Amino acid sequence: MRSRAILLLTAALVVALDRWTKAWVRAHAVPGETFWHWGRVVAFTYVLNRGAAFGLFPNGTALFVVVAIGLLAAVVYLGATRHHWAVSTAIGFGLLAGGAIGNLWDRLGAGEVVDFINLHWWPVFNVADSAIVVGMVLLVFEAWRRDSGDARSGNTRSTSHNRRGAG
Repeated sequence: MRSRAILLLTAALVVALDRWTKAWVRAHAVPGETFWHWGRVVAFTYVLNRGAAFGLFPNGTALFVVVAIGLLAAVVYLGATRHHWAVSTAIGFGLLAGGAIGNLWDRLGAGEVVDFINLHWWPVFNVADSAIVVGMVLLVFEAWRRDSGDARSGNTRSTSHNRRGAG
């Protein structure tokens, strides 16, 4: 139960921050405008994106709606069937879900996503994109850490065990 609560809270925080930042950008700038910068490190540039994260695959809105819904369905399924996760795993899935919902909201509502974080050396992105990337990195790291811990301890998990661990 605790894992689900962490996942849901993380997702809700990501969606709220994503919605708030995108509304703020829309209220303070016009598409194409750079309206804030901190030296040559980061700027806020309002970009409308019809593609995937970081502007990849432009005009792929329908595909990304399907992918986002599939990702959300997988997270809901895992959340419903797995009862105990490490906190970092629950946070990782919450980041993925929140990011997917944030960008899905834009795609379904406007057919395009608001991006604004401009690092100058990377395509412009948003809070939802960041959450998805950080969530994936966290989940991959957690899987790697778990697998290397199993290898060091000699524990090889068998897929033939039932839910109680009896085989």
